[in-house]
Amino acid sequence: MGCASRVTLLPEYLLRVPSIDVVIVAFNRWDLTELCLGHLRKQTISHSIIVVDNGSTDETSANLHASHPDVRALQLVANGGFPAACNAGVALGRGDFVVLLNNDVEPRPDFLEKLVRPLEEDARVGSAAALLVQPGERQIDCMGLTADSTLAGFPRLRGSPSELAGAPRPVLAGPCGGGAAYRREAWEEVGGLDEGVLFYGEDLDLALRIRIAGWKSVAVPEAVAVHLGSATLGRRSTWQRYQSGFSRGYFLRRYGVLRSRTAPRALATEAVVVAGDAVLGRDLSALRGRLAGWRAAKDASPAPHPPDDAIDATIGLLESFRLRRAAY
Repeated sequence: MGCASRVTLLPEYLLRVPSIDVVIVAFNRWDLTELCLGHLRKQTISHSIIVVDNGSTDETSANLHASHPDVRALQLVANGGFPAACNAGVALGRGDFVVLLNNDVEPRPDFLEKLVRPLEEDARVGSAAALLVQPGERQIDCMGLTADSTLAGFPRLRGSPSELAGAPRPVLAGPCGGGAAYRREAWEEVGGLDEGVLFYGEDLDLALRIRIAGWKSVAVPEAVAVHLGSATLGRRSTWQRYQSGFSRGYFLRRYGVLRSRTAPRALATEAVVVAGDAVLGRDLSALRGRLAGWRAAKDASPAPHPPDDAIDATIGLLESFRLRRAAY
């Protein structure tokens, strides 16, 4: 009598190869975008590339059509901010997974393969954080994002030796927008990036909303890319300080931080940061930005408090100042 063979039925998501959309937002600096595309051509797994020209005034769109006809290009007439450009690019694709990549990032050949692997292996994973390293690859630029009890966000492990990328602390909130993978289902469930801000804080907000919706986030230190860093944005300009303040004020109100038990700490922290910025920048850009962001969030739908395991409550006040200084 023969033995009956046992057939194991695999989940549907394992029966086919998931598709990947890589979305890159570019604003001028065609040289950086071209380098990034060159690295993506060397990836070990198939993927589609969508480049959003966010109102560039150089020849980005013309060069894309001439040199990279296989890349899907979306040309926006004006720079409406990073979240709006990302959302437009993601909406143009249909991939199971969405990878956001800054145009000043140079990924290793196995970057995509390793970054999306946790999403392939666990249907509960909604986002994955890549390891972005500084030029020379000795120091970490960002291993995802972390947030303290006031929901102030920081590049996780910035400045640490690259070999420490697997450290469990500080707690991972989710990926930073410069090198991130998202399950499209999770992205669409929470509505993508919040277009109420132009720049800064939008990736942390998305990370927290994905966690609030019940999805997991994982760090993938094996998915390595070099981040040239601040190559496309002015460092500590008046505009940058205003936009950073705007996003902070916006999300403080949207998450109701000043109505929570952490309100005294949040107020004290913001007062110190604004005062320090006023002294160093010799203007009130940080304050004006926060006030404008607070007003702009008046009509935004309130966000629930993130789950405890998405926040690092061990980050004390002094540590938060150190992390904020390192971030800038």
